[in-house]
Amino acid sequence: MEDNETTFDQFYERIQKTTDALKTAKPEDFDGKDNVEVVIADKYKFTGVSYVQDFGLPNFFFHVTAAYAILRKEGAPVGKLDFLGAR
Repeated sequence: MEDNETTFDQFYERIQKTTDALKTAKPEDFDGKDNVEVVIADKYKFTGVSYVQDFGLPNFFFHVTAAYAILRKEGAPVGKLDFLGAR
């Protein structure tokens, strides 16, 4: 997908397109892909495993942590157990 959104409506549309695309993926689509090369922006190269471990998960948790910190700074009633997902 292009990366040219400039409005919230465009971002919401992109989120919906991404969600729709993910819904079409089946578990068997990922079978045997552990060592297949993943290239991002013709610049970063990973295997399937190293993408998840070294890029995907750290990137996800960076953004979760940043959002959590902003919410805390703005006075939202969230605490450590909310971040950890404790029930």
